[in-house]
Amino acid sequence: MRVGVIGLGSMGMGAARSLLRAGLEVTGCDPRPAAREEFIAAGGRAVASAGALPQGTEALVVLVVNAAQTEAALFGPEGALPRLASGAAVLSCATMAPDAARAIAAKLEQAGMLPLDAPVSGGAAKAREGAMTVMAAGGAAAFDKAAPVLEAIATKVWRLGEQPGIGATVKVVHQLLAGVHIAVAAEAMALGIRAGADPKALYDVVTSAAGNSWMFENRMARVLTGDDAPRSAVDIFVKDLGLVTEMARALAFPVPLAAQAQQLFTAAHAMGQGQKDDGFVIRVWQAMTGIALPGDEEAGDEK
Repeated sequence: MRVGVIGLGSMGMGAARSLLRAGLEVTGCDPRPAAREEFIAAGGRAVASAGALPQGTEALVVLVVNAAQTEAALFGPEGALPRLASGAAVLSCATMAPDAARAIAAKLEQAGMLPLDAPVSGGAAKAREGAMTVMAAGGAAAFDKAAPVLEAIATKVWRLGEQPGIGATVKVVHQLLAGVHIAVAAEAMALGIRAGADPKALYDVVTSAAGNSWMFENRMARVLTGDDAPRSAVDIFVKDLGLVTEMARALAFPVPLAAQAQQLFTAAHAMGQGQKDDGFVIRVWQAMTGIALPGDEEAGDEK
C-alpha cells in the first residue's frame, strides 16, 4: 500500500516509521530538511510539500497541528488532494473543533475520498512503538481501506460512529483532562518545592499513591531532570484548551477548570516558554514564587 504521512513531528515521525516497519511504501512530508533526512535515513522517502507526494497515494495520514494546517495540506495550492488515488483513505489526525472535522470530511467525500476523523493520543513514545490510541469516526469503507494503516500505528482504535466530528469531540474532551492534569501536576510539584519537600521524594511518594496521574508521572519526571525539550509543547495546550472552551461556550456549558488551566498555559507562553515541554508550565509558579526547579542552575533560570 502506498501511504503518505504529512507532518514528521514527534508523533508523525513515529507513525511514519511504524508504517515502514509494517512493510508499507511510505513517503513522509515535512518542510524541515532535518525531519526529511531523519526519515530517509530510516528507509523511507520524503518530500518537502504535500503536492510532491507520489501520484496514486492510497492512504494519507495528516498529523499536523490544527485544522488550518490540515486544510492547507489537503486542499491548498501545494495540497495533497491531486496526488491521491480515487477512494484513498484520508486520516485527519490533528486536534480540531468538531465543525472543522466535519467540513474537512465533507470536502474529501465530494472529491471521492474516504475520510476518517481520526485524532490520536499516546505521545511520541507510543507513536514510535506503533501503539497510539485512535479516536475515529467515519464510514465502514473508510475503516476498511485504512485498516493496514491503523493496524500499523495503533494498538487501540475506537470506532465512535459513522459521522465525522465525533472523533474530534472525544479528543477535545480528552484534551480537557490532559491539560488540567498537567497544570495541576505542575501546581502540586511547585507547592511541594515551595514548602520544602524534596522534589524527588515527593515524586516517588505521589507516583506510588492514589494521587498519582499518568500526566504527573510522565511530565514531572522531566521537570526533575530539567528536560524541557518539547514532546508536546506548552503552545499545544494554549490551542487545545481554547478548543475546549470554544466548544463549551457554544453549548452554554461551564468549564471553569479548563479555562483556568488555559490561562496558566497562556501565561507560560507569555513568558517565552511556548515551545518548551508542556510540563514546564511549572515555570509560571517559579516566576511567581521564586522556587528553584530541579535541573535549573539557579532559581528563576529560563531555558
